[in-house]
Amino acid sequence: MGKTILRDIQGEPDFRRIDIGKVGVKDIRYPIVVLDRKNKFQHTIASINMYVDLPHQFKGTHMSRFIEILNEHRGEITIRKFPEILKKMKKRFNASTAHFEVEFPYFMEKSAPVSKSKSLMEYRCKYSGSLSNVRDLVLEVMVPVSTLCPCSKEISDRGAHNQRGMVKVAVRFDGFVWIEDIVKTVEDSSSSPVYSLLKRVDEKYVTEKSYDNPMFVEDVVREVAVNLGRMSKIKWFRIEAENWESIHNHSAYAFLEKKQ
Repeated sequence: MGKTILRDIQGEPDFRRIDIGKVGVKDIRYPIVVLDRKNKFQHTIASINMYVDLPHQFKGTHMSRFIEILNEHRGEITIRKFPEILKKMKKRFNASTAHFEVEFPYFMEKSAPVSKSKSLMEYRCKYSGSLSNVRDLVLEVMVPVSTLCPCSKEISDRGAHNQRGMVKVAVRFDGFVWIEDIVKTVEDSSSSPVYSLLKRVDEKYVTEKSYDNPMFVEDVVREVAVNLGRMSKIKWFRIEAENWESIHNHSAYAFLEKKQ
């Protein structure tokens, strides 16, 4: 019997003359390796998005090729491999632009401030890379923090309300930037860091530290901006802070971006 030739629907022409900016696959669960300052590297599971542009003359793209590229880099999907993966995507799809997004949990061992009890703290991170005529790479890190309201402290006879919040930082950089440095910068810019394990002596410490260091959400984004500005490798940043208010039925939010 002769070989069966299967019709390639995706490769057929489309006559609507409409370009598509991004077409691809989303939310692929895949093991990756992340550089770790203390332990050299750590294995984690990422959610991966891969896209290319689709010119108007093509009906569709070949989705299986995205998975093939991932499998070709199995065990070595790191930030240092982004340029190679993006270049391969452009070539394999004959595309003008390629996008590669990797979102993952990153764990850092953290010691309580007084008892020094150790525990693991999770930080959500994302690398977003794109390649057209130029290459672009952005690192995003989400850092939980604690803040205490300056207004509440000023007007109250006893205590002040505080809350947990989340600071999301995105940076473009030269060379390489450690996730640990971004985390420390954000935590140092809040009323107090958040911990996964605290003894009573630690609870006393962080409560009093927050009380001595009250901050509005506006203070947080400005302080993070000041501290990121001292890091010479960082060329651009975007900061979002959201406080989940403990006495209001809303969140407090602030946004700040350094222009390139």
